[in-house]
Amino acid sequence: MSTDLGTAEGMESPELVHFVTQQTRFALVTILQHPDQLPSMYELQELNPSVSEATVYKHIQKLVDAGILKEVALDDDQRRQGYPWKFYGLTEAGREFFEDHNLLAAEETLQRIYETISDKPEKMVEYENAPRPDDG
Repeated sequence: MSTDLGTAEGMESPELVHFVTQQTRFALVTILQHPDQLPSMYELQELNPSVSEATVYKHIQKLVDAGILKEVALDDDQRRQGYPWKFYGLTEAGREFFEDHNLLAAEETLQRIYETISDKPEKMVEYENAPRPDDG
């Protein structure tokens, strides 16, 4: 496993697998089903309606701190009023960790399921089509 994982470095592999696959955190890996794999916080909240906004934020931050996820932002000149400018995606080390532990097996299926969601709120469709950072 790569040593690029932040505070997770001190964890042994089984501990890190348990940390990542904790129910709420693993549900947030819906990042994998997003068309650009860089959803905004709003999109993450919409895809996890049974979890409060504060809980989504807390678990995303834990995954960022562990080096599994990264936060990426649009440059100031790319930001548009009323649209998200901060997005979340897997780090290279996070993707490697998921691949090493066979946690990406459903990635393609998740993407197909996401494409079939027909009752997305209008705001989510707008956010889904919002500009994303190039280096995502």
